Amino acid sequence: MSDSHETDKNIEMWKIKRLIKGLESARGNGTSMISLIMPPRDQVSRVTKMLGDEYGTASNIKSRVNRQSVLAAITSAQQRLKLYNRVPPNGLVLYTGTILTDDGKEKKVTIDFEPFKPINASLYLCDNKFHTEALSELLESDDKFGFIIMDGNGTLFGTLSGNTREVLHKFTVDLPKKHGRGGQSALRFARLRMEKRHNYVRKTAELATQFFINPATSQPNVAGLILAGSADFKTELSQSDMFDQRLQAKILNVVDVSYGGENGFNQAIELSAEILANVKFIQEKKLIGKYFEEISQDTGKYVFGVDDTLKALEMGAVETLMVWENLDVNRYVLKHSATGEIIIKHLNKETEADQSNFRDPDTNAELEVQEKTTLLEWFANEYKKFGCTLEFVTNKSQEGSQFCRGFGGIGGILRYQLDIRSFDDLDDDEGVYEDSD
Repeated sequence: MSDSHETDKNIEMWKIKRLIKGLESARGNGTSMISLIMPPRDQVSRVTKMLGDEYGTASNIKSRVNRQSVLAAITSAQQRLKLYNRVPPNGLVLYTGTILTDDGKEKKVTIDFEPFKPINASLYLCDNKFHTEALSELLESDDKFGFIIMDGNGTLFGTLSGNTREVLHKFTVDLPKKHGRGGQSALRFARLRMEKRHNYVRKTAELATQFFINPATSQPNVAGLILAGSADFKTELSQSDMFDQRLQAKILNVVDVSYGGENGFNQAIELSAEILANVKFIQEKKLIGKYFEEISQDTGKYVFGVDDTLKALEMGAVETLMVWENLDVNRYVLKHSATGEIIIKHLNKETEADQSNFRDPDTNAELEVQEKTTLLEWFANEYKKFGCTLEFVTNKSQEGSQFCRGFGGIGGILRYQLDIRSFDDLDDDEGVYEDSD
């Protein structure tokens, strides 16, 4: 369940990224582009009144063209706000105005949506461009990371989310030093010392499970774990059999700090800053690494390229669908003008320029474009129907770059072994279907 929630969140983030890209490149004539952001618990009536006042002020703009476009944008914003009785729980984002298209024509645009997590900004700007700075904040990771600061004096458990740190629990411990007082058996003293150390590690391991494993899902409630300390306890803990295997898989880093307790916590955060910033990067490397492993072992549980991946999707064979976030392929739904047959084609910039793709190869009849969407958008909306998870990957890591260049930026890890080529033969040989009847 947490995986599907994570996937949905990644898709929302991709949609916001794409929206920001589109909005940032849009330009208008004069100051006729309105950016309006309302935080949660804001009042629609307050903003409606403010827009009414703005309308009055804008009526005094001297330039007729500018005045008309500003008034039109304000009216458009007012109309769109009428659809809302109250501000949605995560706030409301509204962009409206007249933008110039590539061919110099004017086009009215109105975009309104509730962001996927609360937006804590309030904004009203009338400009010749849209302001998307507040949206960029939504893309900042709010993953929670666990910290265990363990040394000979005690242990501290804490979490870090964004720039908010929280101490969950801390306890002190009194361990015997290496040298006992005279008169004690050296062996007995060493045994007692080892036993106390062992008990200390066990207690820390048990508390780690208590704080960092969600009892409802039996899964870790943090995106990663950092172990820190000034002695070798942290290493002992990470290698101990008593330390939960589910948490062991989440260890991102083991760092040496000069202090224990809260000072050590702050130092551990500083030392791990780079790793925490790259968590998404690490997850992506792992995912693509797993994909390359399937290929190198030739398990047959992988697929790449637009056509083969789509075939495997239709069969329900894809477990993880991996797509480059900037994949430049459009999905065309074409209709044969004579027979009414529907044909689906996936074309990139080069193949779009070739007009033969929009004609029937046999009759040369023109194919009418019924629908055109980017393949990425289609995947984002339809992936659940194929029972797979969807992962957007970047080309920033070495593996990601190899995936995008060498495999066309689209592929999948399959649930079971599948030889796509044998299905191609079936498509060519119509008689196979007749025999099977």
